[in-house]
Amino acid sequence: MTKVDIFSGFLGAGKTTLIKKLIADGYNGQKLVLIENEFGQIGIDGGFLKESGINITEMNSGCICCSLVGDFGTALKDVIEQFAPDRILIEPSGVGKLSDVVAAVKRVEGTDICGTVTVIDASKCRIYLKNFKEFYENQIKYAGTIILSRTGNIAQDKLDQAIALIRESNDHSQIITTPWDDLSGVQILKAIEEPLTAADMAAALLEAEQHELEHAHHHHEHGEDCDCEECRHHHHDHDDDDDDDEHEHHHHDHDDDDHDEHEHHHHHEHGEDCECEECRHHHDDDDDDDDEHEHHHHHDHDHDEHEHHHHHHDHHADEVFDSIGFETSKKFTKAQIEDALKALDDTEKYGMILRSKGIVAGEDGSWIHFDFVPEEVEVRTGASDVTGKIVVIGAEVKKDAVKELFGI
Repeated sequence: MTKVDIFSGFLGAGKTTLIKKLIADGYNGQKLVLIENEFGQIGIDGGFLKESGINITEMNSGCICCSLVGDFGTALKDVIEQFAPDRILIEPSGVGKLSDVVAAVKRVEGTDICGTVTVIDASKCRIYLKNFKEFYENQIKYAGTIILSRTGNIAQDKLDQAIALIRESNDHSQIITTPWDDLSGVQILKAIEEPLTAADMAAALLEAEQHELEHAHHHHEHGEDCDCEECRHHHHDHDDDDDDDEHEHHHHDHDDDDHDEHEHHHHHEHGEDCECEECRHHHDDDDDDDDEHEHHHHHDHDHDEHEHHHHHHDHHADEVFDSIGFETSKKFTKAQIEDALKALDDTEKYGMILRSKGIVAGEDGSWIHFDFVPEEVEVRTGASDVTGKIVVIGAEVKKDAVKELFGI
């Protein structure tokens, strides 16, 4: 049986960075093959991973979970026969559904899925879950291990919020919150291979509840429910006097419950994801600085996306997401690439751009590698490639404008 690890995660979450870390320190001494599945026609991550020294199979004509299910099974068998690897790493498209990828692997005889990982950008969990819930929630729900990225500089309340949102869809899998620089690849791989089981989670919750009960008993030794001799005698003396009060007390509690239920229902009707005029106005006023920027940045698409998912519940990625990819021999400066990537935040001009990445020749003879997610740009020097490649992925991508932006 050939071991298989699947590394899922939404666009730009950090899957490739995680894989590079595990290859460098984690899969020590193992013979590896990576199957890289890009959304769109041009692959980029294979170039990013070229220095790792492992065999890479790229599949760029569609998502594993969509049009490539049959081809994927064939490719997986071919990889096993050709390379006889100890382990196969699969990095599906960032807009793929993890459940479909897992099902596709299970159909291939001779494979044993060891890890199903979803990488989540903690800083963008709320906004992506809101706008692309069908895909984002699926990746969370079916993950054996959830690894948060970009937790080093995030505020604690933001991190807590992200974890709470994840737990609404997955209440049993282990969540790694420690910044990756503070963990070895061996530690991360161990967490992936030995995920926290449902039984472990239940035992941990039971232990926490028991601790809370003991703590409460310590501080309220002679409280209302105490069964010591002194308190039994005290309760007996006051039982008759308390009957009427007790009745009123319960009646009052019942009224409070009704009121709370009403309040909860009202909050639910007009909650965080409600798109009514009143709530949209409320969200505009209340979101904090980071989320407010993202909310306004994506506001024109929020309502349509919400309605889109409300009426349809089973989409392929190519029905919701769009991409443009092109090869180019053009030479760039780092400043040109940085300016172009920063411009992609202009939703009105370029569409809702969720991800861009590329490898292009530099005017100084170097090769420029770059990554973009909303409001974050990384430009660095890396290995050369056979030609320049640029990919832009998002929703309602204005392709002509994007090509003009890069001077293509």
